[in-house]
Amino acid sequence: MTMSTFVQSLHEIFERLGRIEARRMFGGHGIFHDGRMIAIVIGDTLYLKSDAESAPHFDRLALPHFTYERQGRPTRLSYREAPADVFEDRDEAARWGRLAYEAALRSGAPPKAERGPAARKPSAAKKAPVARKKAPAARKTAAKKAAPARPSKKKAASR
Repeated sequence: MTMSTFVQSLHEIFERLGRIEARRMFGGHGIFHDGRMIAIVIGDTLYLKSDAESAPHFDRLALPHFTYERQGRPTRLSYREAPADVFEDRDEAARWGRLAYEAALRSGAPPKAERGPAARKPSAAKKAPVARKKAPAARKTAAKKAAPARPSKKKAASR
């Protein structure tokens, strides 16, 4: 999936908030600021991170939660649809972006490392091989004890 024109436009929309990064995930994009996920984009709809403290701002405008179906039941996430003002006014975009960033900070989730050439995971070919563990000695001993006893050669020769 390539990055949509809408997702690319968010860099300009949130320019007064600061640098943002868009990453493809779960059929859409996660929008990050300073390593924290502040928004998600599904289709061409922007949902901002919210919590109990920022909810009144969203409630005042009757902005819906992002909801999806999981195991046949609707599941509501802590992301709310962004108000239209975000796309028309850079100061409003920065204000709502800060609200989302502060909610992300309060969530307690650790920041995500920024992705760059050095931060990418090594490919499977470059990973060190996994050492295989040998069966514990107790298992081998138990297996020998369970086997039928064979007469030793010394005892057979002395008869």
